[in-house]
Amino acid sequence: MSPLPLPVILDGDPGLDDAVAWWLALASPELDVLAVTTVHGNVPLTLTTRNAGVVLALAEASVPYHAGADRPLVRGSVTAASVHGATGLPAAGLPEPARPPEAEHAVQTMIRVVRARPGAVTVIATGPLTNVALAFRLAPDLPGLVREVMWMGGSTAQGNRTPAAEFNALADPHAARIVFESGVPLRMVGLNVTMQCIATPERVQALRNLGNRAGTVSAELLTFYAGVYREKYGLNGGALHDPLAVAAVIWPDLLTWAAMDVQVEVQEGANLGRTTCDLYGVTGHVGTARVAVGVDDPAFFARLLERLATLP
Repeated sequence: MSPLPLPVILDGDPGLDDAVAWWLALASPELDVLAVTTVHGNVPLTLTTRNAGVVLALAEASVPYHAGADRPLVRGSVTAASVHGATGLPAAGLPEPARPPEAEHAVQTMIRVVRARPGAVTVIATGPLTNVALAFRLAPDLPGLVREVMWMGGSTAQGNRTPAAEFNALADPHAARIVFESGVPLRMVGLNVTMQCIATPERVQALRNLGNRAGTVSAELLTFYAGVYREKYGLNGGALHDPLAVAAVIWPDLLTWAAMDVQVEVQEGANLGRTTCDLYGVTGHVGTARVAVGVDDPAFFARLLERLATLP
């Protein structure tokens, strides 16, 4: 008898790799996507919310989607339009959203859905953690009711938006600190592993060869992404950041994990947004998160390709 699918909320800021990540989630029978919630980040909230509707329409998925926080808790807004394009989804032939976003705010949705299934719901967060932090502040019981938060963000080492900080952490470091200090079961998939998962030209062609719209659009999005990664990082294609976080929920054995204390820097200056990870346990503090420290990249891409092949 197959286990029941895991109920999840997809919270993010689509975005190129966010779209591919959500298609992976929607194509995976192991997951029951209860709701999609959007947040500021790669592009402004109006665009991330519209993009959520587009992603769902392409997958022909009848999942409600909700707009959330349009700005960080404290700092000014930043975007990644230089990486993701002005709209966040620079591809041709995308469908229009099949339905408008729901009226309920994303944070209220998160609270309602988690409370309805205490201990059961995983939040897969692939953007700034503003919605999650607001939910935890409005409903202090929520960290004890969430099964797990899986976050694509941070790094055990370098940043990508600044030398110190990964984009999702920098976009709302105060929210990230709230979540890391909340006591919620938390896993972090950071740049130290996602930058090992590259959409090389051969992989992009494999997506195109699927012959379906999801594969064609994914290939186009990742081709747009590739130039930035070659120029900035010397990599042979864009990194599959957010799809790896979704894969980590479906197939946790693809990654190697270590429990460690993680501190998020909120002081203005060169280290704002840094996730300081106690790799060697030198502080003696109890780990606040399970952090990905290794990945089986070939197996991950093979499974991603297999799932995307099942979409329209």
